[in-house]
Amino acid sequence: MSTGTTKIPVLSDGDRQRAADYLRSGLWHDKPLTAYLDEFAQADPDRVFVTDGVRSLTYAQLRSEAYRLAASFRGLGVNTGDRVVVQLPNWAEFVTTYLALIRIGAVLVPIMPIYRHNEVQYLINHSEAIAVVTAGNFRNFDYQQMYRDLRGNCPSLKDIIVARGEAFPGSTIAFEDLVHPDRTELWEGEEAPADAPHAIVYTSGTEARPKGCCHTWHTIGFNVRGLSRDVLRVTAADVMFMPSPITHSTGLVLGVGVPLAAGAALHLMDAWEPNEGVRRMVQYGATMTATATPFVRMALDTYDKEEHDLSAMRVWLCAGAPIPPALVEEVSERLPGCRLLPVWGCSEVMAGTACSLDDPLSASINSDGRAALSGVELKIVTVEGREAAIGEEGEICYRGPGRMLGYWGAPERTAAAIDADGWYHTSDLARMAEGGYIRITGRIKDIIIRGGTNISAREIEDHVITHPKVAVAAAIGVPDEKLGERMCLFVVPAGDEAPTLAELSDYLKNEKQIATHKLPERLAVVDALPMTATGKIQKFELRRLALEAIRSTTP
Repeated sequence: MSTGTTKIPVLSDGDRQRAADYLRSGLWHDKPLTAYLDEFAQADPDRVFVTDGVRSLTYAQLRSEAYRLAASFRGLGVNTGDRVVVQLPNWAEFVTTYLALIRIGAVLVPIMPIYRHNEVQYLINHSEAIAVVTAGNFRNFDYQQMYRDLRGNCPSLKDIIVARGEAFPGSTIAFEDLVHPDRTELWEGEEAPADAPHAIVYTSGTEARPKGCCHTWHTIGFNVRGLSRDVLRVTAADVMFMPSPITHSTGLVLGVGVPLAAGAALHLMDAWEPNEGVRRMVQYGATMTATATPFVRMALDTYDKEEHDLSAMRVWLCAGAPIPPALVEEVSERLPGCRLLPVWGCSEVMAGTACSLDDPLSASINSDGRAALSGVELKIVTVEGREAAIGEEGEICYRGPGRMLGYWGAPERTAAAIDADGWYHTSDLARMAEGGYIRITGRIKDIIIRGGTNISAREIEDHVITHPKVAVAAAIGVPDEKLGERMCLFVVPAGDEAPTLAELSDYLKNEKQIATHKLPERLAVVDALPMTATGKIQKFELRRLALEAIRSTTP
């Protein structure tokens, strides 16, 4: 039996009853992702599934490589329930590794490539991972050496497997050796049941240490099927272009699960650069993609309809940051066959809301979608604990087949987030309109308290990004002896001319009719905002920068 079984979240009686209902109603299915791979590898073995600019694998090649790796994992002593860290860029090797882990019932622990020694050591030790699959060197960083350095501080870690890099004999293992065609054994043993831990997806850590969201194939598979069927309408003719990290929930579900379960194709991009991104979308005939909001703006700034044929693009999912209404309209005008669809979610539930292709364009402009996946329940709860009326702000809560079991090894954090009735309390603020459409308005903690009055940072940000000189904006509170906090606004200019504080204050007060006490009192113009790999602004870093600036100017 795997170590760490005591860290698996324990379901309540109510959750167990709902699980039985999900199975009985067909919202949960036991069919694993590898079963889809088997089907398509037999039906159309020479069809290319994944490309990444370096490697290309057909369905049959992917199946052989994944099952050879599964046998190699078993030979290394990786068993059902063991955790394996995978810190890879968007490379085909990630897809192979994920499928190999499914095949032997091991638990995927994906880590984004931006993480370094401190974060990685914490995640290995927290998950008690026994093996890691990583890159040799990527973007001038030596991942192999980092893991060799960490080995002595990570008691559970046994094997370091290196893709696209030369291994150190006796210290690390070459990925290529584990999948070499000379290894004729393909693992054909039984897989883990669909209700067993499948992946531990760590939150992106915008405020504190990441939490490990423990998902089963039931919960992830529900999101895969629901997004494919209810939102995207994926067919085998589709090509998913994925520049978002597949080591996080968006990329894992949309970048790997959705196209594979539909028999479609996938093109991976390991480092976003807008000119190259648009070129690849054209080259590989992309029909759909999913990115953070800033990627859309950068792609449109690069796109030239005379030079780039993006007529195949039909849907662009967008998440991670507020979507300016003008951006939705611009995509509709410049890419007439493509819909920009907002999606809101988190590692705990994957996809919470989305607009679908059936929704009118106005829904994408005015909301962050609704409970588009069959079986999902959403409600807005006020600070008093009652269900909010239409248009009233409160915390958005989720209950449904896509919710995690709980946080890995953290029962107290699980109990704080999931109530007795199975509702996950997201800490996101929102309003619900007629028809169930949701507009995310901020975070419960993302409040600036000025003179005892609460100001929603998200409200100000949503208005500021409509100013023609602003591309991205973030509002934070900075300490003030008199008022407690004052608002500091960070902006990335939309062009060469940056806005002034007076301009933005005038715009907010006169154009948007914002109350005077909500106006920003400090402005920082920057080239870029610190973000997680999933496109979320790291406000703790902005607070640090603001405090440093204040200290440097205070006598």
